[in-house]
Amino acid sequence: PYLEDFYGDMKKWSFHLQIFFLSKRFRHHQEILKNPASVVQDRSIYEDVDIFAKNLNQQGYMENRDYENYQELFNIMTQFLTPPDLIVYLQASVPTLLKRISLRGRDYEKTISEEYLNLLNVLYEEWIEDFTICPILNVPADDLDFVKRPEHLKLISNKILDKLQGVEKVIFD
Repeated sequence: PYLEDFYGDMKKWSFHLQIFFLSKRFRHHQEILKNPASVVQDRSIYEDVDIFAKNLNQQGYMENRDYENYQELFNIMTQFLTPPDLIVYLQASVPTLLKRISLRGRDYEKTISEEYLNLLNVLYEEWIEDFTICPILNVPADDLDFVKRPEHLKLISNKILDKLQGVEKVIFD
């Protein structure tokens, strides 16, 4: 319920939005753990604290005390979660991200800046280097189109299976 408000006034709504997503992702993660089948999740709870909330804090949209409060809440909540078997990171350049955001056609996303996306990409790279809770499959996604090219989804599915079966270095040709 905060996303449109957030893009209208990021400083006012950043903490509210991040708390909303934290609770939503926590609840979703708990539901996933109850499901014996394999599940693909759009975004994990683990990304928000060191990427999205950190980005907002570094750009001055979230006060330090709010970010510290958010981190503390995140740390407490994630103690109660079983980590995922794998995180798949679809790595895309800022021009690709801007193009895909434009294709979605959401009016409230038209104000997303290159600077905001650049910092997100930098923070994702740092996060991947430091994240040790579970393996991460880094997928170069600039040339992938899951909508128009179903074979791309099959390619990624196979690479995910490779990674889950313990293949250390998964290569994309």
